[in-house]
Amino acid sequence: MTDKIREEDQLIKEKLAPKQFIKKPINGTKYTLLISSAKGGVGKSTFSINIAFALQNLGLKIGILDADVYGPSLPKLMGLKEKAQSKDGKALIPVEKYNAQCMSMGFLVEETTPMIWRGPMVISALKTMTEKVLWKDLDVIIIDMPPGTGDTQLTFAQQVKVDGAIIVSTPQDLALLDVKRGIEMFDKTGVKIIGLIDNMSFFKGDDGKIYNIFGEGGVEKTANDYKKEFLGKIPLHADIRDATDKGDPLTHSNPTHEVSLIFNDIAKKIKASNFE
Repeated sequence: MTDKIREEDQLIKEKLAPKQFIKKPINGTKYTLLISSAKGGVGKSTFSINIAFALQNLGLKIGILDADVYGPSLPKLMGLKEKAQSKDGKALIPVEKYNAQCMSMGFLVEETTPMIWRGPMVISALKTMTEKVLWKDLDVIIIDMPPGTGDTQLTFAQQVKVDGAIIVSTPQDLALLDVKRGIEMFDKTGVKIIGLIDNMSFFKGDDGKIYNIFGEGGVEKTANDYKKEFLGKIPLHADIRDATDKGDPLTHSNPTHEVSLIFNDIAKKIKASNFE
């Protein structure tokens, strides 16, 4: 075999070889935590914002990145109307409130502007928010992921150094089907799953009775089936909605509320197994 043939053979092998991704850490933070849900409408964004401030209640310096390019919710959840600023036209400065550093596509476009983008533009926007934001001295950045297992999830799993992920779901059978897909995706891409959350798990009526509106026990069973930690149950409670509608998450505005205490207990589990 001639040298030229050997060289051509090597080039063919390189082209056919699986692509190797370099996972880059997010500058300015010690720990990157994804909050994911394979299905929309399960309260993932509300969970994200409240667990962020529950971690802050434990003394951690937090950042919050809203990675849902098509449906950003962080500006509303935090009561923020400011736009992201840049001193040099390249790097973005996080918007700050309640001692939390925040970034969202909602800080870059008008509130009613639809994001009619294809995958490559979404990935470009995500790279901007992970590589060109001046996060500063964070203990943890909480990333509120869009629902599903598409381009955004793969970009983070393959190209960002992710330290852990939490999967949020209701106990409804339909939602749990997608949770299983989410678990498989993170396992295949080498992302550590910290645990599963049973959100909107139950409703406590004025009569004191517990009502399992979306079913019971499905999230915990799924966690056990896949040998993942079950982190806990979050109830359906009007005070959670009222607080976020006002732009001041419950775990920040009322950290001793009965639901805030549940979030705080979950935050302690996360901190104990990942930050200590």
